[in-house]
Amino acid sequence: MSLDRVRDAAVTRGLDIEIRERPEASSLHDAAALLGIAASGIVKTLVVKRRDDTYLFALIPGGRSISWPKLRALVGVNKLRLPEPDLAFSATGFERGTIVPIGSSTDWPIYADESIVGQRIAMGAGAHGYSLFVDADALIAAYGATVADISVPE
Repeated sequence: MSLDRVRDAAVTRGLDIEIRERPEASSLHDAAALLGIAASGIVKTLVVKRRDDTYLFALIPGGRSISWPKLRALVGVNKLRLPEPDLAFSATGFERGTIVPIGSSTDWPIYADESIVGQRIAMGAGAHGYSLFVDADALIAAYGATVADISVPE
């Protein structure tokens, strides 16, 4: 089960995570209210495809969108895109809406928006109906993530 894969990967990396079952939400603000946190505390893990068929993860807080120009400049490429759902699944082993870098079938490089630093964040947990809570700084350290300004307000 994917939740077990996420838990096992967290243990391997020395990450303290909490996985909570949660009802389906109709919006970001609904999800935040259900979890009892600010919308900015919910972090989307976006799988981003490079031209050479490799990937990276972009961690973007709720209420913000990925800034393609900023991310391309940081990565040093002129083309990045969101892959189709089947490619995202092949790259991570997770379905869209559940993707998390912890326990991904491949440890792709992680780029975290600087605004998540110093926060306890909620993110996908590898399975529908669950949220994972983790200290953003611990996640960044455990995976050697690159921290930068890679988002813009929605």
